[in-house]
Amino acid sequence: MGLTDLEGQITGAVERLSESVVGIDSTRLARDLRFGVVPVEGQGSGVIIDPRGIIVTNNHVIDDATRVQVNLKDGRTFVGEVIGTDQATDVAMVKVEAENLPYATLGDSDKLKVGQIVLAIGNALGLPGAPTVSMGLIGALGRPLPGTDFVVEGLIQTDAAINPGNSGGPLADLEGKVIGMNTAMIPFAQGMGFAIPSETIKRIMDQINRNGRVIRPWLGISGMDVNKFVAKRYSLPVEHGVLLAEVVHEAPAREAGLRTGDILLKIGDSKLEGMKDLVKALSHLAIGDEVSVEFVRNGTTYETKLRLREQAERIVARRR
Repeated sequence: MGLTDLEGQITGAVERLSESVVGIDSTRLARDLRFGVVPVEGQGSGVIIDPRGIIVTNNHVIDDATRVQVNLKDGRTFVGEVIGTDQATDVAMVKVEAENLPYATLGDSDKLKVGQIVLAIGNALGLPGAPTVSMGLIGALGRPLPGTDFVVEGLIQTDAAINPGNSGGPLADLEGKVIGMNTAMIPFAQGMGFAIPSETIKRIMDQINRNGRVIRPWLGISGMDVNKFVAKRYSLPVEHGVLLAEVVHEAPAREAGLRTGDILLKIGDSKLEGMKDLVKALSHLAIGDEVSVEFVRNGTTYETKLRLREQAERIVARRR
């Protein structure tokens, strides 16, 4: 393939996708010590994935928003309704009252390869006009997001420029299919941006569409990461896993025999280095599954089985 052919592929992908990329203006209320409660405005991006007005974006773009405005490339604006969010994966769904909108197709992020050319499209810096486009390569797959306490699963790392305002916009392949959602960049690094894989987006969308919220299995525990420093300080027999700080009464973990002070090493087929691994493993399991759990107690390794269920007092996805 010559440079002219490659250029044609890129421009064709941008033309197909850019009509479905939207700008999102959000307003939330914040308390100011001098002026009291004041509105705070934010800007981000999103992509239409259904012609009936369904848009996916980042949860952090619309988090706690009292008003969400969606701006189309053709100049039309709509008030958006947040129909579901998932803080753990930073995915949200917004709906606008419109029909026959231009929409994008979600690709298969499981088939991506390191070195593949990708396009990042979004409302960079909130600049007026058409969405901004940048091109780069996939640098790595399955990345965690550095420096965060919340769990964002298996991110796509790319050197395509991702700037403030790009959050929620699509990362696309050269066919114009959305294979990820731009979510973050590392300001102190050179050419490191991150996107949520399209397969994660599909899974979250399916849960929101079916249940109105994301349902994850519940263990009924609070825990902390075990590493060599924690192990040395508390004289623990292992240097990885999840140390149980609390096990709730009448929860699946307690019913399986787990107690405060136990160290979880494995759940199902997933080895646990820390809490992020545990949350990720649970996201791939279903309510009602019976899974084996490997744990350490007083220096001895044991195995038990527990049946996963949803928390009795369910936490409903907030309308943000």
